[in-house]
Amino acid sequence: MKIAVLGTGMVGRALAGRLAELGHDVSIGTRDVADTQRSADYSAWQEQHPAVSLRTFRDAGEAGELILNAVAGAHALAALETVGAAVLSGKVLLDLAIPLDLSAGLPPMLTTANTDSLGEQIQAAFPDTLVVKSLHTVYYEVMIDPARVPGEHSIFVAGNDPSAKNVVTGILEQFGWPAGSIIDLGDITAARATEMYSRLFFALYDRLGTFDFNIAVVRAGA
Repeated sequence: MKIAVLGTGMVGRALAGRLAELGHDVSIGTRDVADTQRSADYSAWQEQHPAVSLRTFRDAGEAGELILNAVAGAHALAALETVGAAVLSGKVLLDLAIPLDLSAGLPPMLTTANTDSLGEQIQAAFPDTLVVKSLHTVYYEVMIDPARVPGEHSIFVAGNDPSAKNVVTGILEQFGWPAGSIIDLGDITAARATEMYSRLFFALYDRLGTFDFNIAVVRAGA
């Protein structure tokens, strides 16, 4: 599959690299290609992942059949606007951004919560795009390698289109998430709950001192 990962930070790079290892045709999108190429961190990563092409947000979006939004939450809508509604129309967009406000340090606050979510804002801004919220409840290393956390643990999907959620579920399974660990929470409004989980996530990190953890939803009779 042709997949575009928007965002060249550690999350975007990890996702792009893993997807390329899985045999996908991957491009990674950035606002300014030349500026990104001057980054020592990115350049070192690119040398290790020559199959991943670096493109502008718009060019990456045009190339991808599936789009992954790995841009920081505060910049996600602006980045997607750069891609353009026409380019995103009809495509599945896996959104894993969280609307974090880090201005006061850790734990972060959320810029939107309770009655709205970033996932919903993206769906409202791009109504012809098939937005699915997932992966943002775990650290990026666990996203692409759930076996880092022993035992059974859960990951969530939320979105309005069942076929789009099936596409995302397929990617999750390729990353190593067992089908039984993937919980469909319903439509995109469930992104409110999973984005707000970040408050518990950072509280757990503060107590555990590691990001290698996750939660498991245990059902009676299972």
